[in-house]
Amino acid sequence: MIAGSSLTIEIGSRVLLRDASFTVGAGEKVGLVGRNGTGKSTLVSAVLGVPASGIRVSGNARVRGTLGFLPQVPAPQGLGLDSTGFSHVLSSRGLDVLDDGLTRAKQAMAKDPTADNIERFSDFEEQFRENGGYEVEGVIARLADGLGLRQDLLLEDIGELSGGQRRRLDLVRVLFQQPEIMVLDEPTNHLDLGAKKWLMDELEQFKGALLLISHDIKLLDRAITKVLHLADSSLREYKGTYTSYRAQLAADQAQRERSATLENREITRLTTLADSMRGSTVRRARIARSIDTRVGRLETTRTVVDKRERKTRFSLPEPRRSAATPLSVSKLSVDYGAAPVLKDVAFSLGRGDRVVVIGRNGAGKSSLLRCLAEVQKPTTGEVELGVNVALGYFAQEHEQVDPTLSTLDNIDDTILKSITERRALLGSFGLSGKLVDQMPETLSGGERAKLGLAMLAAGQSNLLILDEPTNNLDPASTEAVGDMLSRWPGTIVAVSHDRAFVETLQPTHCLQLPGERFTHWKEEYLDEVSLR
Repeated sequence: MIAGSSLTIEIGSRVLLRDASFTVGAGEKVGLVGRNGTGKSTLVSAVLGVPASGIRVSGNARVRGTLGFLPQVPAPQGLGLDSTGFSHVLSSRGLDVLDDGLTRAKQAMAKDPTADNIERFSDFEEQFRENGGYEVEGVIARLADGLGLRQDLLLEDIGELSGGQRRRLDLVRVLFQQPEIMVLDEPTNHLDLGAKKWLMDELEQFKGALLLISHDIKLLDRAITKVLHLADSSLREYKGTYTSYRAQLAADQAQRERSATLENREITRLTTLADSMRGSTVRRARIARSIDTRVGRLETTRTVVDKRERKTRFSLPEPRRSAATPLSVSKLSVDYGAAPVLKDVAFSLGRGDRVVVIGRNGAGKSSLLRCLAEVQKPTTGEVELGVNVALGYFAQEHEQVDPTLSTLDNIDDTILKSITERRALLGSFGLSGKLVDQMPETLSGGERAKLGLAMLAAGQSNLLILDEPTNNLDPASTEAVGDMLSRWPGTIVAVSHDRAFVETLQPTHCLQLPGERFTHWKEEYLDEVSLR
C-alpha cells in the first residue's frame, strides 16, 4: 500500500501540492496524470522518500510492502555490483551480492575445505536457491524477449546501451524483482507496439499495487482502474480508466462552473439588496447586516473552479535562407571498439527537406544524429554544412542543456539580448514564473524537453537535428510540437517513434537503419516508425 496524508510539496516559493491525501491500496492500479510540470515525478519521489534537492515536503507518506521503482531518469551505471545489465537486474533481489558471495565461498571451500568454509558456502547456496538464483536465466530471458531486448545485451556495460535498450533493461529489472508494489514513471518511453502490448499484459496480470505515471493513453486505458489528477496544486481522485476520467473531469468542470455562476449571481443579488438598505431605518440596517452575514458564508463555501486547460501552441522563428544544400554526408561510419554501428552512410539534403531516420534500438540512430550535430566525431567519413546554415540540436537525453545553469541562463543571449525577451520565449513554451529560475535537475522530463525546444528557438536555426523531441511530453504538448514543426519552413532530420508526430511532420525522405538506405518518403514507412 502507498498512502499520503496532508502532503504539501514546495520548491522555492512555488507550491506543487497543497494538503493532499490519497491511497493506492493492495491490488489497485492507479494512474497519476497531469500536464508537464505539475509535479507528478516530484510527488512520487517525495512519497518514496527520495525528493530532489531543494524540494520541501510536509505531511505524512508511507509505503508498506516491497517496492519496485522505475524512475524516469535511470542510474547512469546501474545498481548492481558491476556495471553489466545482468548484474543490474540481479540487484533487484539482492542476487548480485549473493552470487558474488557464493562464488567467493566456493573458491574458499575449494582452497581450504574447513568446516567453517563448508558451512559458509552452504549458507550462501541456500539463500541463493531460496531467492530463485538457479532459475534466473530462464525468467530474465522471458522478460527480455517480451520487451524486445536482445539477451546478449544483458552482458554489455550499461553505459554502452542506447536509451531504448536501457529503458527495456530497467523494466526487466523491476518485473524480475516481483515486488508487492510497483511505481513506474513513463514506462512506455522507447517501447515499440509489440513491447507495449506485452507490458500491458504483464501489468494486467500483476496482483500487487501499481502507481503509474504516463502520457500513454492506451496504456492508461488498459492498465488502470483509478486516476489521481494533479493540477493547480491539488490532487483529485476519479474511478475508472483514463477515458472515463476525462469524461468525469469534463462533467465535473461543467458542474462546478454552473454552481459558481449561480453562487456569483446570488452573492451579487444579496450584496445589492443589502446596499440598498444601508443608511435607512435601524430595522433595515439590521437586515442588511444579516444579509452581509449570509454573503460571507456563501463566499467562504464558494465552489472552486479549476482553470480550463488552454490549447498548447508553440512556435519557432522564421529561419533565414540557407544554401540549397544545407547538409551533405559522405561515407560516414561509426564503430565502438570492434563493433560497427554505422557503415558508409551517405545522403544530401535540399533546403526544406524533412528526413525521418527509422531503425530499431541500437541501430545507430542517436549516434548518427550526434555526428550530424557535430557533438561526436564519426570513425570515418564527413559531415558538411552548407553556406548560411545555423544548426540546432535536440538531444534525446537533453545533453544540450547545461545542468550548471538556470533555466533562464540556458537560453542564448546572442539574439535575445534582454532578460524580458528570454523570459517571454520560455513562457511561450510553458516555462514561466518561478520555473525560469530553477535548475534543470529540478524540472520534470517534459519541462526539460520544453527547455530544449526553447533553446532551439533562441538560436534561430534553419537546420534542426531532433532526437525523440516528444519524449516525456503530455499529449497536448506533443501535438503542439508536431504542429509547430509542420508549419516551420526550415530543414529537419528527426528520430521519432511517435507515429502521429511523424505523420504531422510530413516527411519528404527516409533513412533506414541498418542498411543505410536513403530514399523518398512513402506512407508505408509509418508502419516502421513505431518499431524499436
